[in-house]
Amino acid sequence: MIKNYWNKGKKQKTITIIGALVLLIALFVLRDDYQPALLFVRKFIFIILLSGIVLFLGLRKFRNSPTTGGRLGILVVLLVFFGILYVVGWHFKMYDYMKTYNVFNNLNKTEIHELPLTQNERIQPLRNVFSMANESVGETKDVSLPHLVRIGNENKWTMAIQPTEKYMWQGMTDNTEEVFAVSSTTPFPRFSSENRIPVTFSIGESLKFSRNTYNAVVQRFNFFQLFSMEPSDTYYMKNDSGKWVQVVSLIKWKGFLFPYPTFGGVMVIDSGEHDFNDYIERILIGKGNYVSPEDMNKYPFLIGQNTLAEKVSRLQAESLKFLGGFSDPLPWNMETAVKIPNLADDQNQQPFVTDFNFTDTNTNAYSGLYHWFGLEPVGNERTSLTYSVFVPADGSNNFYYYDHASKKEGYAGVSAMPLKVIESRKEFDWSVNKPVEFRPYIKDIAGRKRLFFLGTISAIREGSDNFDGSATPDLALVDSEYRDVVWIDVKHPSQWDKTVYDQLNEAWRSSEKIGYYYAEEAKTIDMVEQPKDTINVIPQVDKKAEEIARLQRQLDSLRASNN
Repeated sequence: MIKNYWNKGKKQKTITIIGALVLLIALFVLRDDYQPALLFVRKFIFIILLSGIVLFLGLRKFRNSPTTGGRLGILVVLLVFFGILYVVGWHFKMYDYMKTYNVFNNLNKTEIHELPLTQNERIQPLRNVFSMANESVGETKDVSLPHLVRIGNENKWTMAIQPTEKYMWQGMTDNTEEVFAVSSTTPFPRFSSENRIPVTFSIGESLKFSRNTYNAVVQRFNFFQLFSMEPSDTYYMKNDSGKWVQVVSLIKWKGFLFPYPTFGGVMVIDSGEHDFNDYIERILIGKGNYVSPEDMNKYPFLIGQNTLAEKVSRLQAESLKFLGGFSDPLPWNMETAVKIPNLADDQNQQPFVTDFNFTDTNTNAYSGLYHWFGLEPVGNERTSLTYSVFVPADGSNNFYYYDHASKKEGYAGVSAMPLKVIESRKEFDWSVNKPVEFRPYIKDIAGRKRLFFLGTISAIREGSDNFDGSATPDLALVDSEYRDVVWIDVKHPSQWDKTVYDQLNEAWRSSEKIGYYYAEEAKTIDMVEQPKDTINVIPQVDKKAEEIARLQRQLDSLRASNN
């Protein structure tokens, strides 16, 4: 058809050439719009090819069949094939099963036999921080979802103060001009003054069109990356020069039969004003500096940092269900099958980004931020802690797990924690107060490492979907082994371990035959003799009392003589 139109004359040739150029420019400029379709093909390439081949052969056989019965038979076979493909692959989730198995086979797994200690405990849960940040901005501003990152030697919640998505005009014209960076170790996060950093980004999560972070990053992909990479979480941190940058975590899809997601590096977007040159760059080649997983160690600010997409770490942790073999998670086995527990009232599900100290675990793991998972048996009625999983938050190719079940430790898992906290404080109105985000608290107390879960009590307004943050939240530590709940003072973290010991030491001594700890030595206080006054004090005499006593003596004498 195009050839016939081309041969009609000079005008038609001109129109065809211009149309082809416009189409090529559109395909180049608008690649961020159709890239999800290319990624879909990459994710399901095996299923698409298999279905295409079966459909092609079936339709060719259908056309060549001389009889109606034969054609109907071919249609029935095709319907049965695609029906089985749907039921087995999607309804029974066997496609995801095989994808997760591929993840397991490609994990660099290391079993550890000693739990790392936690450090730099974060006080506030993510949703409390998000709620308090939103209380500190105006009508035309939104706050991006907080992420825990390392800034210098501190762990901080960082989030962008960006134009709101409610009003289209701000998203097209304004920049992201401020970033919140609040300490994660304080119970009193301040969203003003020095924690509100002025920094301008012309690229933002809530901005529109080519200024949107997702669109700008996709535009930066090369031809092959368009088929295998996708942007994920956006983090705000300082680079090695001390300047604030956006770091976008990338997911790379690998494999052919059942492609699976892996860490694909990051895209680092520098701060800067929006201008015409910036606009041309975004339209043509996108924005950002791509750092591959192999090159991450060349940038010190990315080493030990939190840059791994949670979508990837969740699938890696879930794949641990195949430790018992390929068939173990199937319904008729499930001897060692595990799941990631999701709590209905918790608005921030696992993983919980936690700071761990691995120095005394006999591993090469760094000490810093990890994605932590507490895996439990697949049954809803089973809430024991089966595995603790530690996924390096910087995306390095390592995976550490601790097997609680094989050691027969009998620890309670995350799913059991809310009811234990509720039971310990029956006077609370638990319809509007929710115990949330039970992250690990591992300390060396009374002679050995002990695992607790640190939970926060968050309030939620009736009819609301968001938690209301409190500057002084109630905190509870739950002993995973003894199941006891210890309520701790949020304002004095240095006293937490002693508070736990004071409540549980008698139970520990009775069960474990341990000695005494936190004993304060009695101090000898010198007894100083008080100096005596050298001035003689003349005692005061009560004359009336003396006269009464004299008369009493005379009266007694008269009574005695009369007798």
